[in-house]
Amino acid sequence: MTALTRTKPAPAEAERIFHLVQRAAGLADVKAEVEANHDNNRWWPTSITDPRVRMAVAGWSSRVSYRMIGTYSRVVRAAASTGFDGLVAASDDELAELLTPLGLVGSRVGYFRSLTELLLWWEKESIDPTADGADCDALITAFAQEVRGASYKVAQCALLYARGYHCGVIPVDSGMVTKLAPALAVSLPSGPVAHERFRHLLEAVVEDRADDLRSLSRSSGYAVSIPEQTVPSWWTHLVLIYFKRLYLNGPSPRLCPLRPLCGDTVDCSHARSAPDG
Repeated sequence: MTALTRTKPAPAEAERIFHLVQRAAGLADVKAEVEANHDNNRWWPTSITDPRVRMAVAGWSSRVSYRMIGTYSRVVRAAASTGFDGLVAASDDELAELLTPLGLVGSRVGYFRSLTELLLWWEKESIDPTADGADCDALITAFAQEVRGASYKVAQCALLYARGYHCGVIPVDSGMVTKLAPALAVSLPSGPVAHERFRHLLEAVVEDRADDLRSLSRSSGYAVSIPEQTVPSWWTHLVLIYFKRLYLNGPSPRLCPLRPLCGDTVDCSHARSAPDG
């Protein structure tokens, strides 16, 4: 498996993506979720500082529902307390006991063991996945290829969390592929590669419109900390993923059925719950 060649979005496609971020950022419920998860994410907390544990946790967060965040957080705290070396030294039965509350225990234990093998290989080859200037595309591709049960979407999450929220990686989950991309009239290839292609498109837009997006976060009154000299990729990711969860998973009656032809997206005259007049 080789890293995908990046392609820039068409101008109209890029404009639709930017406009949706602009519209979604102004929604009060989206804003509340972004503010609650931006500076210290409930799924990938800053309290974990070891990038190896972060990569393990990111993989274990896969297929954990939002209503299980409390259970998941307890498992994360226990894993962090044990430490990466302690987790490696644990037996499969001990790992299974730790991971039982999350379900899919065999898959999660297998993920961790193959992650350990990849990290040993990277160490032997003097590859530091957290180093400045590291080729994130190549790292994500290698992760998806070598780590059991990872695929592109898990690899993206693992590298994002290991490198830090503001590293520029925008992870793409299944709902973003099946619901967000069609809402934006973005055509993606079939299969797992769709997650990587959509990531490239979103990252290109954020890179190109970084100043506009940073200004948008300020003008919309977001109480978040975006470090200077970084593109607002993490903020944009959260805006999109919470818009997807709150408005597309349902979908919300406030959502325009004519999107993306209608640029208003929500609360327009076409929406079922549109204001009178």
